[in-house]
Amino acid sequence: MIDLGEGEAVAFKVESHNHPSAVEPFQGAATGVGGIMRDIVAMGARPVALLDGLRFGSPDWAFRRAVAGIGHYGNCVGVPTVGGEAVFDDAYAGNCLVNAMCVGLLPSLRLLGSRATGHGNVILLYGATTGRDGIGGASVLASQELAEESAEKRPSVQVGDPFTGKKLIEASLELVEAGLVESLQDCGAAGLASSLAEMARGGAGVDVHLDRVPLREEGMEPWEIMISESQERMVAVVEPERLAEVEAVLERWELHHAAIGEVTDTEELRAFFDGDVVGEIAAAFLTDECPRYEVDRLEAARPRAPADPVNLEPKEWIYEQYDQLVLSRTVRRPGLDAAVLQLRPSWRGLAVSLDGPALGEREPRAAGVQAVLGAARNVACAGGEPLALTDCLNFGNPEKPEIGWELAEAIEGISEAAEALGVPVVSGNVSLYNETDGRAIPPTPVVGCVGLVPDVRAVPRGWRPEDLVLLAESDGTLDGDAALIAWLWSAAPRLSLAHDVGEGGLPRALAEASRWSGHRFGADGDAAYGSVVLACEPGLELEWPQLRKLGTVA
Repeated sequence: MIDLGEGEAVAFKVESHNHPSAVEPFQGAATGVGGIMRDIVAMGARPVALLDGLRFGSPDWAFRRAVAGIGHYGNCVGVPTVGGEAVFDDAYAGNCLVNAMCVGLLPSLRLLGSRATGHGNVILLYGATTGRDGIGGASVLASQELAEESAEKRPSVQVGDPFTGKKLIEASLELVEAGLVESLQDCGAAGLASSLAEMARGGAGVDVHLDRVPLREEGMEPWEIMISESQERMVAVVEPERLAEVEAVLERWELHHAAIGEVTDTEELRAFFDGDVVGEIAAAFLTDECPRYEVDRLEAARPRAPADPVNLEPKEWIYEQYDQLVLSRTVRRPGLDAAVLQLRPSWRGLAVSLDGPALGEREPRAAGVQAVLGAARNVACAGGEPLALTDCLNFGNPEKPEIGWELAEAIEGISEAAEALGVPVVSGNVSLYNETDGRAIPPTPVVGCVGLVPDVRAVPRGWRPEDLVLLAESDGTLDGDAALIAWLWSAAPRLSLAHDVGEGGLPRALAEASRWSGHRFGADGDAAYGSVVLACEPGLELEWPQLRKLGTVA
């Protein structure tokens, strides 16, 4: 969570749902969206925007189904999808990447914790009922490589219900706003086992009675109930004297609910079934004191591969399937760099972006740097001052020394770039074992950035006839790139357009800006990756040392 000033705060995070999407694209992508929204709700924040990072081998049936799943869940729940990226490369054939980011808003003084507190407080499970769908999502799917028999793992993919998800969001926020819950936790990977272990960290303990969990399938074993990843479920800690009030809210929203346990002072997570203890472990062994592994590292030279031409085609057909305007905050739609959301009732705004490394980049430290700078540059192009980052680290099997080296190098790259920008990394996710038949994906750290826009009325909208078109370049160093980003967001209110140069070089950047603006402009020459195309009124003085004139819009 980041404090935005004026009593407002933003909570945001990006997570992966890669292997479920590879096995069952529609439900894998849809439940990835649902899961990341519940993470934001668990902070006491209302989701206001979604972004998605998609990397597939080609825009094939699986890709189209993933896009449909994202659109289905987001559109049904009523949260706009406003940004992201879609990249096609043979390197992701068989092991696609589906990264979902959610941005939420909340009063800065209402941050909600996720830890269990208060000996004797009630553990309340509410939302959908629990079934066998999703059992082993974390272990059978996320922690194993894919192979020809991966289709047999389809039962481990969760099944989403966005309408229940919408009710869950509204009920949760009502409980938070009324001060009826002490803490919230989403039931994500590993289900109750994970959420209750995380709640029990920090000295508390949790007793859970699995025979009290509302089920939708008969004959479920205690271990199945404990690790089921059935979607649209939340766990709350409630004071006993407020339980009736909480249940009344959940009844009104027609959500299943049950008091399944209590907070203890044992510092243990204990599971009971029909009065018998069926599982018992010190909670710290699953959280703060869990095993730590030193990965072997072996530097591996992976040359940059050429970009696939299909990646240069227009992507409007993808994001046009998403509702971009629901909630009435979107003042700059997706399609060029970052989207912008208004922080009503003021004129301040949030610029949001999700970006990955250049297509074909195989050097992991450079990939980390590029992902950070790309996301921050997109935000700056929309007039936002980068405030903070979230990252999703997509890599192969870290038990292989060359992959362990890639992971460590990419993290160093992200760290260096974030320090150069002077912004923190506040959340994130790691997705490993992204391999198919022993073939690993390229190192793909994906970074989300949130920036504050002082006045959404001054966001660059598009160049106009007779505007001067310029190219701003850096000196090629990390500090130079960071300085360009800082200058860019401060200059943005005086610009009619700003757009960074990415894949396809200057010709593609100008073509994209032309489509966005509705006025064509072309120029000869090239520009370095990360340079920025600018447009402004003739005669405007812009102070940047490496500024090159490209021409005038006709």
